[in-house]
Amino acid sequence: MRPLSVAVVRRKFRPVNIVTLLPFIVLIGAMFLMTRSAKRKQQAAASMRNEMQPGSGVRTIGGMYATVKEVNEETVLLDAGPGVDLLFGKSAIGAVLSDDEYNRIVHGVEHDLKSDSDVVPDDASSLTETDDSADEAAAASDDKSVDLGKKDAPEEPADETVTAEAKSDEEPKKKDGESEAK
Repeated sequence: MRPLSVAVVRRKFRPVNIVTLLPFIVLIGAMFLMTRSAKRKQQAAASMRNEMQPGSGVRTIGGMYATVKEVNEETVLLDAGPGVDLLFGKSAIGAVLSDDEYNRIVHGVEHDLKSDSDVVPDDASSLTETDDSADEAAAASDDKSVDLGKKDAPEEPADETVTAEAKSDEEPKKKDGESEAK
């Protein structure tokens, strides 16, 4: 056997170029970042589910809105309506809603922060007139009927309808597959 020379060893065991390793490094970094963000989301969901209290509104992962009646270690008893109690696993709770958001979605109650501010009127006449004249104009508009320019058309004579029906009876009726061309 012949001894290996230094040149042969260098050729066999040359150092790896950083450019060839770069895609693997990026792939491993991306996987690390994705698993980290997924863990954060899971932790946030778990803390949200652990902070549930009776009386709070929730949305299940199936889209059902209900009120929490009782919270156990792994289950939640929900009140979905009068006399309807449902038992769900805690993992089936998609979101715990604030009271305002729950009332807005379920009951259609809008909590308006600007309730003390001016209300925009429905008609434009009250924007240009003073309060007294607006009341008078509203009372006057209730009494008057609006003419849209349509006149009552005289009734058509019955003879025209009879002749139209007679014409339709004279024409032969088409059967399936027949055309007008002969």
